[in-house]
Amino acid sequence: MKRQRHEVVVDLIKKYDIETQEELAAYLKAEGYEVTQATVSRDIRELKLSKIATGSGKQKYIILKNDDSYLGDKFIRVLKDGFVSMDTAQNILVIKTVQGMAMAVAAALDAMKFPEILGCIAGDDTIMAAVKTTQEAEALMDKISEILES
Repeated sequence: MKRQRHEVVVDLIKKYDIETQEELAAYLKAEGYEVTQATVSRDIRELKLSKIATGSGKQKYIILKNDDSYLGDKFIRVLKDGFVSMDTAQNILVIKTVQGMAMAVAAALDAMKFPEILGCIAGDDTIMAAVKTTQEAEALMDKISEILES
């Protein structure tokens, strides 16, 4: 039951911009799960959900895909500290970094396990991330932008 509920939680946060535990509980109840605030809070902790800022000034839950949630903040900090700009060249995401930071930022991106990224190549201040499709490259740019704005 819990595993099934966790799968539903993951689907819900991918589908909707859920800002609070109360919103998540309401969505779960609409899916047929009778949950308490304590259950939702525990699910958030067990799934290692994080909040990021959305473009509209609100926040939403996301899943940082790493095994050590305490490292997620470190990866985000490295990304924020080293990031300068990004653009796409079809299915290649090109990220410019502060000089000497490309390797660290690429390692952080790899550790964050974005499913869109097939691999990264880093120089001194430039990263080329191979992405599956042009559409996924654009979606990845949006994800990274959300993380940078949080």
